[in-house]
Amino acid sequence: MPVQQSEAATPRVQRSTPGQRTVVVVDDHRAFAELLSAALEAEGMRVVGTAQSAAQAFAMVLELNPDVVVMDIQMPDLDGLAATRRIRQLAPSAVVAIVTAHHDPDWVVQAGQAGASAFIPKNGPLTEMLDTLTRVQAGQMLVAPSTFSGSRTRESVLRAAVENTPSFTRREREVLEHLAVGMQVKEIGRVLGIAEETCRGYIKALHTKLSARTQLEAVVKAQQLGLLDRTDHA
Repeated sequence: MPVQQSEAATPRVQRSTPGQRTVVVVDDHRAFAELLSAALEAEGMRVVGTAQSAAQAFAMVLELNPDVVVMDIQMPDLDGLAATRRIRQLAPSAVVAIVTAHHDPDWVVQAGQAGASAFIPKNGPLTEMLDTLTRVQAGQMLVAPSTFSGSRTRESVLRAAVENTPSFTRREREVLEHLAVGMQVKEIGRVLGIAEETCRGYIKALHTKLSARTQLEAVVKAQQLGLLDRTDHA
């Protein structure tokens, strides 16, 4: 799908060098997007485009396949959390970092549930923002320290995240773990000694608990929440 250009969307034509991480910055304030882009490039990353709406971001992600998407929460057409969910569907290999003016750490929980891998307040220092964006990786949730500068503590936010994390039965977790290594439904059923339709029932339950539409999305969300790394079973 070609990028639909407008005065607000700014794709770039520079080529990235091997190993250089590519970035799309999504923010409806063009000045902020351009300043952040310049700062990221000074840190060795390659900003391949900036977008001022979710629709522009979706087109850019499909066209440019960036490694990192920097996403503002407050957008004119679709909020950044909903946009993050969509980007995780369009480009499962891309990581999304939320950069926002919201100060309430409760947003950390919502960002993680949407599939984001980092949460960075805009009112924090630039060095903190750049450090987090250069370190963000899939399968984690980096939270900038300035998020916890108010009355809420890091422990209370993380506790809320745990309380909002879905729990699985032992069999659901086994099915999820097999999906994560690329096994098909019939093969999972044979390995676990259950009927194919029974296996599909467990997968449907996983979709519901993870608010996922596909098996891939379920695995990605489970990875984002750290569920595939846990050894305990519900």
